[in-house]
Amino acid sequence: MNKKEDMRIIVLLQCILLLTMSTVYAQNRSFKNKNLSPEERAIDLLSKMTLEEKIMQMQCLWRGKSDFFDTGKFNAQSAAKFLPNGIGSLARTNEDMHPDAIGPHATLSPREGAIQSNQVQKFFIEETRLGIPVLIHEEGLHGQQAQDATSFPVPIGLASSWNEDLVHEVYSIVAKEIRYRGGHQVLAPVVDVVRDPRWGRTEECMGEDPFLVSRLGVAQVKAYQGKGVYLDEDHVGATLKHFGVHGQPEGGHNTAPSFIDERTTLEVFLKPFQDCIDAGVMNIMVTYNELWGIPAHANEKLLKNILRDKMGYEGIVVSDYYAIENFVKVDLVTPSESEAGYLGFKSGVDIELPDYFGFQNLETYVKEGKISEAEIDEVVTRILIEKFRLGLFDNPYVDPDRAENFVGCQKNRDVAYKAAAESMVLLKNDNKFLPLDKNEIKTIAFIGPNADRCILGGYASEPKQRISPLQALKEKYSDKMDVLYAEGVRLTDVNSPFPEVIRLVPREDNDARITEAVEIAKKADVIVLFVGSNEAVAREAYGPTAPGDMPTLDLLNGQNELIEKIVALGKPTCAFVNSGQPLSIGNLVEQVPAVMQAWFLGQETGYAIVDALFGELNPSGKLPITFPRSAGHIPAHYSYKPSARRGYNLGLDASPLFPFGYGLSYTSFEYSNLRISSNEMQKDGTIEVSVDIKNIGDREGAEVVQMYIRDDYSSVTRPVKELKGFEKVWLKQGESQTVKFSITLELLAFYDVDMNWIVEPGDFTIMVGSSSRDVKSIKLSVTE
Repeated sequence: MNKKEDMRIIVLLQCILLLTMSTVYAQNRSFKNKNLSPEERAIDLLSKMTLEEKIMQMQCLWRGKSDFFDTGKFNAQSAAKFLPNGIGSLARTNEDMHPDAIGPHATLSPREGAIQSNQVQKFFIEETRLGIPVLIHEEGLHGQQAQDATSFPVPIGLASSWNEDLVHEVYSIVAKEIRYRGGHQVLAPVVDVVRDPRWGRTEECMGEDPFLVSRLGVAQVKAYQGKGVYLDEDHVGATLKHFGVHGQPEGGHNTAPSFIDERTTLEVFLKPFQDCIDAGVMNIMVTYNELWGIPAHANEKLLKNILRDKMGYEGIVVSDYYAIENFVKVDLVTPSESEAGYLGFKSGVDIELPDYFGFQNLETYVKEGKISEAEIDEVVTRILIEKFRLGLFDNPYVDPDRAENFVGCQKNRDVAYKAAAESMVLLKNDNKFLPLDKNEIKTIAFIGPNADRCILGGYASEPKQRISPLQALKEKYSDKMDVLYAEGVRLTDVNSPFPEVIRLVPREDNDARITEAVEIAKKADVIVLFVGSNEAVAREAYGPTAPGDMPTLDLLNGQNELIEKIVALGKPTCAFVNSGQPLSIGNLVEQVPAVMQAWFLGQETGYAIVDALFGELNPSGKLPITFPRSAGHIPAHYSYKPSARRGYNLGLDASPLFPFGYGLSYTSFEYSNLRISSNEMQKDGTIEVSVDIKNIGDREGAEVVQMYIRDDYSSVTRPVKELKGFEKVWLKQGESQTVKFSITLELLAFYDVDMNWIVEPGDFTIMVGSSSRDVKSIKLSVTE
C-alpha cells in the first residue's frame, strides 16, 4: 500500500469519525434526548418544523374527531388524510365516537378509553413526519367526565370543607384517573370568584372570597401537576378557568358582560389566578365575558398587559369552547371567521378550543405579513415545552390494566365519602335536634324530590356506583325501623344538565304528590325533608338556546307548600337541602328545627347524608358563599364597601340569611385569649395573631378558625372585612388548641389611587372567629 492510499484511508477514517461524532453530538442535542431541558428540546424540534406543522400545533379537534373515527373506532387512514401535518390537541378521546352511542358525552370504559388513546398516539408518533404526540384534554371539575370515574362533590361543596389537604387528596385521584386513561391536560380548576348566585355555574366555583378560592385553587394545581419540571405518570397539566371576570356577569347570565372596575378585577377576581400562576400552573382558559367593553378573548390589555406582563404568566392560553367563533355569532365584533382567528391570536390566545374555526386561517396571515413567523414560533414553543414536560415524547402510552383497576376503585370511593362528609354545612340545629337516635325511631319518612336521588351535578358522567339517601337508609337501617318514602313534588321534566330545553313539571301535577306525601308522613315518628334544586334547574347556559341561569333563588314547584303541610302535622321534622347554589330557604328555616346544606355531594351522597342524620359523622363544613334572603338581596357577599348595605325600607332585613364562613357542629367550640405579638408593625415586619379554641361539647368535632382584616382608614375605600387566614382543627371533647396566624405586609396591601400595590401606614382591625359575622377583634398599627 503506497502513501497516497494510506492517506486516503486516514482521511476516510477521519471523515467517518467526524461524521460519527457529529451524529452523536446531534443526537445529544436532539429533542429526543431526555437529559435536555424541555426548553432545549422544544427549540430543537421547532427548528425542524414547517410553517404548516407549527400552525397545526395550535389547533384542536373535538366534534371534528368524527372525521377519523369509523363506527366508533380510530381509523389511521382517515387520520392521515385529514391530518397530514399532525395536530396539537384532541378533546376527550375517552368519548364513544360510535354513531349509536347513548346520551350526550357518552364515554368508553376505562380500559376501552386507554386502548383508544394509545391507538391515537401511535398514529401521530409513527405516521407523521416528526412523530409529535397529541395533547389530550379532558374535563375533571369534580371527577373526570367519563364512565366509571369517581364522582366527588361539586366544587362549591368541596370548598365548604375549608380543607386544603382534602382538596389535594381529591384532585390527586382525579389526576390519576385522567392520566391512566390517556389524558394529559385537565380543564380545571375553576378559580372564578362568584358574586351572583343566580348564575347557573355557581356550583362549579369555590365561593365568593378570593383568599379562600386562592388557597383551594393552589391545592388543586399542586394535586394535578405534582412537583418537578417533568410531570410523572400520575399527573396532568392543570388549566385555570376562566381568566377575566366570569363570576359576576350582568343579571347572573352566563357569558354576559362584566361591569367591574380594574382595581376590583385585580384585587378580587384575578387574585386566585395570580396565586395559581405563582404555584406554576401550566394552562389558562379565557372567560367568555367581555371586560371593559372588549370580549376577553380579544382583550390584549387583559391577556398580554395584565396576564403576561403584570402577572408574569409563561404558560399556554387556551380559548373557551367556541369563544373565537363567538366573535362572529355572539359578540359581533367581526363578520369574518378568518378575522376572528386573527383577532384572538393577536390578542394573546395560543390554542383555539375545541375545534378550529378561526385559527385554521392563520397561515394566510403569516404569508401576508400580518403575523410574523416569530410570533407563531413563540406560541408553538410554549406548546412543545408542555408536551415535553408531560412526558408525551418519552412515555406516550398508558396501561389499560391500570386504568381498569384504578378508576373508581374502593380507595377512591372512600375519599369520595370523606369529601361528601366534610362538604355538608349544618345551618340550624335548635335544641340539638340532630343527630337522631336510631334506637328510638320506629318509623321514619323520607319526603321530597331529592330523597331518592343521588345528584352528581354538572360535568359528571356515570360512576361505578352511586347511592341515594333513601337507598342508604334502607341498606343500613331497614332492620331497625320502618322506612317510608314519598317524592312530594317533582321539579323538572328531566334530571340532567345536558338537554337544550328543560322545563318545570306542571305545577298541578304535583298536587297529588303533595297529598300522598302528607298521608305517608302521618304514619312516621320522624320526618326528613329533602328539598332544594337539582342538576337541571340551574346549570351552565352553554348556548343562546340552552339557558341555565335563574332569576330567583326560591324553592320551586310547590316545595314551600309541601314543607308547610308536612310541618303542620306537628311531627319532629328536619331538612336536607341539595343545590349547587345558595337558595332562599328562609321559609324552611323558620319552620323546622334543623337544616343541613348538602349541595351536590357526588356518588356517596346517600351514605354521607344518612351518617350525618344519625351522628355517625359530625358535620364540619362552613359556607364559602353568603346565603342571601332572596334574589333581591344580591349582591350579598360579606366583603362589601362601607357605603353599601345601608338597609331597606319598611323594616325589611338587609342582612344575609346565613353569612360567609358560617356552619354549626354537633359539638360546641369556645374562643378565648385573642392576642397579638405586637400592637405595632413596621412596614417591613411580620406579627403573629393567636387564639385559643376549646371543644366544650360532648363529642369530637372540627372547627374552621377564620381571620379577617379591615383597614380602618385608607386613601382608597376598602371592604369592611376580608378573609386573610383560616385553619381547620380537629378537637376531641374537652381538648384545646392554640391557632396562630402570621400577618405579613402582603395581607395588608391594596392598589392605591395610582394603581400601585402598597401598604399604607395606619390602624387595622384584626378579627378572629367562627364566621365572618361571629368574631373577636384586636387592633394593629402599621408604622413607616
